[in-house]
Amino acid sequence: MRIARWTTADSGLREGFVIGDRVVPFPDGLTVADVLARGLAEAPALLARVQDEPGVPLSEVRLLAPLAPASIRDFVAFEEHVEGVSASVDGKSEVVPEWYQAPTFYFTNPHTVLGPDEQLRPPASARLDFELEVAAVIGAAPGTDGANLSPEDAAGVIFGYTIMNDWSARDLQSREMKVRLGPAKGKDFGTALGPWIVTADELDPYLDDDGFLALEAEVSVNGERVGHDLLSNMGWPFPELVAYASRNSRVVPGDVLGSGTTGNGGCLAELWGRRGELDPRPLAEGDAVRMVVEGIGELVGPVGASVALPEPAAARQRTRARSREAQAAL
Repeated sequence: MRIARWTTADSGLREGFVIGDRVVPFPDGLTVADVLARGLAEAPALLARVQDEPGVPLSEVRLLAPLAPASIRDFVAFEEHVEGVSASVDGKSEVVPEWYQAPTFYFTNPHTVLGPDEQLRPPASARLDFELEVAAVIGAAPGTDGANLSPEDAAGVIFGYTIMNDWSARDLQSREMKVRLGPAKGKDFGTALGPWIVTADELDPYLDDDGFLALEAEVSVNGERVGHDLLSNMGWPFPELVAYASRNSRVVPGDVLGSGTTGNGGCLAELWGRRGELDPRPLAEGDAVRMVVEGIGELVGPVGASVALPEPAAARQRTRARSREAQAAL
């Protein structure tokens, strides 16, 4: 099953199934959020109710991001990516021992999500980059509230998967992470998701013997392939990522968990680190990034003009006085 959100020339937001080459709204006015809250087990019955509806041809709709995420966690689960990007930051290619101990993630902005073919308006950046990822979308599952899940229970709350492009301004990211916090403004301006959610059962044939999704993924810029990898080169399978996210916490329907960037050119920064130069060049206005993932589809992201804003104010150098009297005496 494929789940999507869309608009047409003469209608507002619609949400439903992609059936062949057409889209059909969910029954009873349900939304993607409603369907995720019901869980994957109930989706086939919903599909059966609208299976024979005429719907609207895909060619006549504008696909949107397939959900409005409750939250977005993004992992860094590919060893090869870590090796390359570390060299682009400080000239030393390495994977620190801590990377192997547990899957690490950061939270990004669910309010700047972009859909297929939706133009990115990046911040002013001399090192604009993409990141090729696949994301798991969380749904409800009987008998769990999403807290402290085992990997086995975590597999049951994965409703499906979508392609994710974690747009990145590497120069901004590098500066702020030297403060040992973030990334923040180097990332939170845009994350693209799409073209739809493919339900987890549809991808079961791609699971290898170790529980990894052996999907081929590739990315091109302006028609030239830049990167290609197998998703099964992750350090942890998705259920283990979900279980870790729920540790002393919760995952809930509508949460999005990114795999992290694939290796072998899943982003430009990896190649910059390996080659010791900005080759390929950073992204610029007018570029188009196309990501294709086996079993899911394709996600295209055009790059628009950057948003011109004044530089932020620098920190004020304060006295560190511990009382108003001491401060006044200075």
